[in-house]
Amino acid sequence: MQIDTIRNVTRAHNHILWTRNQNFREGGKLWPPHLAGGRRLFEHFTHDASLIPVEVLPAWKRQFDRLDAHVARHDWYQSGGLAREQVQLIRDRIRTEGALSTHAFDTKAESRAMWARPPHKKALDQMWYAGELATCHRENFVKFYDLGDRVFPAHDPAPDTEAVNWLCHEALDRISVGTPPGEVQRFWDAMNAREAKTWAAQAETVPVEVQSADGSWRAALAHPEIEARLAQAPPAPPTTRLRIMNPFDPAIRDRNRLERLFGFEYRNEMFVPKAQRRWGGYYVYPLLEADRFVGRIELKADRTAGWLAVTGFWAEPDVKWGGLPAAQSWTRSLSVSRALSVSGRWSGAHHARNRPKILPKNFAKTF
Repeated sequence: MQIDTIRNVTRAHNHILWTRNQNFREGGKLWPPHLAGGRRLFEHFTHDASLIPVEVLPAWKRQFDRLDAHVARHDWYQSGGLAREQVQLIRDRIRTEGALSTHAFDTKAESRAMWARPPHKKALDQMWYAGELATCHRENFVKFYDLGDRVFPAHDPAPDTEAVNWLCHEALDRISVGTPPGEVQRFWDAMNAREAKTWAAQAETVPVEVQSADGSWRAALAHPEIEARLAQAPPAPPTTRLRIMNPFDPAIRDRNRLERLFGFEYRNEMFVPKAQRRWGGYYVYPLLEADRFVGRIELKADRTAGWLAVTGFWAEPDVKWGGLPAAQSWTRSLSVSRALSVSGRWSGAHHARNRPKILPKNFAKTF
């Protein structure tokens, strides 16, 4: 599950968990020392910073090594400029004092540019990527670094080939059906396409064809128990509920897979200049109605004032909002309004408002 520093309505991990279980509340303790029953997750990098089950650790040494080699070659990390002795002092302080955040060190960034970081922060992150340091916990989302040996549960690293095979198998177990090497490889982003392809050639899988949203068929691999899983699956669609999905939700993280299976094109445009954005919004949430994506909505929250505001709305071209029969149009609009209302109450924004002319007519009436 991806974690992210941006807090729009709420942080990504809170939203993702709440989407699955509406009994979850923001502020749930995911990082020790608050996590009861011991450490069941560790924080590291897949496609981005993520919380990962600890059972993955034996296969994760290859990712520590891959990222260590990558950042060692990267000009941005080389620009930190700390001598080995200075890096060793950072390491020694953590060993002696325990977990420390970046605020415990005092080197300064060379500029105020968006991606500028102090040299000590670059050194901390380089050791974090290598697994030498690990996230012990977070306070107000600030990361505290400790020695990896003191954070990670005891485990025996798997041989590299065994690790690749295990990670590919676990990826297919989670997505059930995937194209090799792409969708399997992209799940963890911990091996290259050639390694995933080698695994696919000898793995125990079921060859299948999957129909895409455009009607075309594509060869794929399925989990060995795919027939049993299909037999146990709920009837489609599983629900008529409309969900406001987080941009970092693992269900839509693989944008190529999302577009192929659902015909829904989505890109994260937070760091795209406003004039170049396709949909114009900064933090745009996909709208999932039952098993179909029906649009995108931009939300902003003022948690102090208790407001949740709709600042942008884009319906899918083939989805009608105002042109449907009255009852059906009203039902769809009301579903979005209810989703916003529940999201607002859960995140502490108890009032909702709509900027003029943002929402379709029937939607605005229910809002």
